Amino acid sequence: MKLIRFGKAGKEKPGIETAEGKRLDVSAFGTDWSEEFLGDESGVQKLAEWLEANQASCPDIAPDERLGPPVYKPSKIICVGLNYSLHAKESGMDVPQQPVLFMKATSSLSGPFDTIVIPKNSEATDWEVELAIVIGKKASYVSVEDAYDHIAGYALHNDVSERDFQLKHGGQWVKGKSCDTFAPLGPFLVTRDEIPDPNNLRLWLKVNGKTVQDSSTSDLVFNVPTLVSYISQYMTLLPGDIISTGTPSGVGMGFKPPVYLKEGDEVELGVKGLGVSRQTVVNYKG
Repeated sequence: MKLIRFGKAGKEKPGIETAEGKRLDVSAFGTDWSEEFLGDESGVQKLAEWLEANQASCPDIAPDERLGPPVYKPSKIICVGLNYSLHAKESGMDVPQQPVLFMKATSSLSGPFDTIVIPKNSEATDWEVELAIVIGKKASYVSVEDAYDHIAGYALHNDVSERDFQLKHGGQWVKGKSCDTFAPLGPFLVTRDEIPDPNNLRLWLKVNGKTVQDSSTSDLVFNVPTLVSYISQYMTLLPGDIISTGTPSGVGMGFKPPVYLKEGDEVELGVKGLGVSRQTVVNYKG
């Protein structure tokens, strides 16, 4: 199932996208795609049964309606750095022996077609296409073998990054990852049953129509179940939490000389089975 959220920022309602690509308002189901819903092991099944009886009466969502992040208020966004070997090389860093983890503020979440705002004093705003894992069952000290049982589904994520803030402002990557609009997520949350092998998905990103990233999650240094298990050794993962699994080579920082986003640029990205998102870049105006 493909879960969406739509409407003005901060006032989104729950919806679905059908197999035929039709978007339906399912507010009458009575819950948003929240920690409570995603943590209910029978939540998706209850939704499916409700749809069987009520889909015909669900209002259509207008094609031009804004889509928001497909998860309602996740407690945290955990990102994995240098998780593709060629990206580590272009960053001038060694391939890690253990996953490199950092946090991204939940206030950076935005819709898949919202603008990216280059922050005040930015010199190096960059792009990163990533596969995002959405947790569906509370996870603490989970084994690799049991990791999939704790996943609700997957989403497309652009881990927008300000490299100057990230690398030259005191050593904490979170500074370059958490600006407003720096986490376009979606267009939808695809439930786990629709993605049988998340470790073999093509992912790509274009800037102004030119492909700059094109790889596969089969090249992940640490794969999906390994990441869920590993992270759960250090913190409890709650339903709705997002794990962004890392980006392949082709980021702006890796060009010689580096190429960074500027006002008017258009970024388009996708992961197989998880849809396509598109963001236009604007300067901060304060």
